[in-house]
Amino acid sequence: MSMDRSDTLTPVPGPAAGTRITEAYARLLTRDAYFWAWPMANIYNKRLAFAKAPEPGLLGGVLPFSPPNRVAMLTDYVDPAERAVACPNQDVVYGGGILALDESAVVVQVPDFGNRFWVYQVVDLRTDSFADLGAMHGTKPGFYLLVGPDWNGEVPAGITKVFRSGTNTGFFGPRAFQDVISLIDVYPLAEFDGKMKKHDWAKLPKFPQPESGGAETRWVFPETFIDQLPLLLDDARPQPGEKPRYAALRELIAVAQKNPELKAAMIDEATKADKELVAPLFEFRNFGIPLPHNWTTINNGAAFGTDYFTRTAVGKSNILVNKPSETKYFYQDLDEDGQRLNSRNRYTVTFADGQLPPVKGFWSLTMYNQHHFFEPNAIKRYSVGTKNKDLHKAPDGSLTIYVQADEPTDPAERANWLPSPRNEDFSLYVRAYWPEQAVTSGQWTPPAVVMRR
Repeated sequence: MSMDRSDTLTPVPGPAAGTRITEAYARLLTRDAYFWAWPMANIYNKRLAFAKAPEPGLLGGVLPFSPPNRVAMLTDYVDPAERAVACPNQDVVYGGGILALDESAVVVQVPDFGNRFWVYQVVDLRTDSFADLGAMHGTKPGFYLLVGPDWNGEVPAGITKVFRSGTNTGFFGPRAFQDVISLIDVYPLAEFDGKMKKHDWAKLPKFPQPESGGAETRWVFPETFIDQLPLLLDDARPQPGEKPRYAALRELIAVAQKNPELKAAMIDEATKADKELVAPLFEFRNFGIPLPHNWTTINNGAAFGTDYFTRTAVGKSNILVNKPSETKYFYQDLDEDGQRLNSRNRYTVTFADGQLPPVKGFWSLTMYNQHHFFEPNAIKRYSVGTKNKDLHKAPDGSLTIYVQADEPTDPAERANWLPSPRNEDFSLYVRAYWPEQAVTSGQWTPPAVVMRR
């Protein structure tokens, strides 16, 4: 006896429109949605903020700030006063700009960097990379085009390659040495003439920076999340397997628009999710892949896919990371005994002879205060690494970094001193730029952070 199973194989479109739902269920969906969409809301709100820039400039005189589809470049390392984006580095010169690919396709200029390290970070609304542009990718000098999911225009002569984003909103973040930053640029396709445009980035205007109280500028707001959610869903098309999620969330939005009491409950739940789910992920020790000596790392930076937990954790703690083949990151909140790093104590980090991070580019060990920013210190040193030519190695070839708030009295220790902030917890962070296979495979990991007795 045969059975017709066609009915059981018909795809279910999602929740039936107009279905009454309970407050508990609305809270459940909101809690999950807030966690899932947090990185997208972060980037989207940056787009709204950057749209207020009258021209490329510097926010607070320290952070690249430009209208959508433009870029602004620093001309030196990030100033310690920067508070808009956590975990800045002082290894390369930063630039930054928001992509609005629904407004225009965008031309990216790549000058001849020679054999120096450089990488352009190009991510979509989800913070996933959609364009490989950098020394490690073998990118040639020239012009490249960034387009949105629905763009079907004509590619002009002189464009080397087209990169298509799955979302209309994104972020462009060049990282390079100072040599040729005057030729780094992005601009709408209508301005493309096949010639390299040049800027004196040192002449950028300066705009006021909002007060942050020492912590990172807020970019995600639980109180407006429900109203903003439809914009995020429209901007970021569903990934494979996400259509049921989108259908459920659109019905949730429809319910919120009709029922003020349920909407108030959803806003309350988003606020709770921000505090209970997202906020703890600011601490590096609460996510990532565990490594020896309490270090952690991630292996899917800028390629999170449906790893929603890691995407939001990275977005909260240190958003806009590169792909592991571009830069590998190692995070540390704890000493070798599992105790929280705190400036009441003094520590050492010793790289054995031949055990510095194996890289084709360079490496650094950076100090961050409790808010994941630089803390001003007397010698203006916020990281150590390849760029420091005066570090002292021991007779056995090892390199010991002295991590403490007070200045060492021994001259050799002072040469290798990484000042910690006073009277607070802090974090350490290793970056391996253009890492060798030993780093990306996990064969090399950082040494222990040892408290000095």
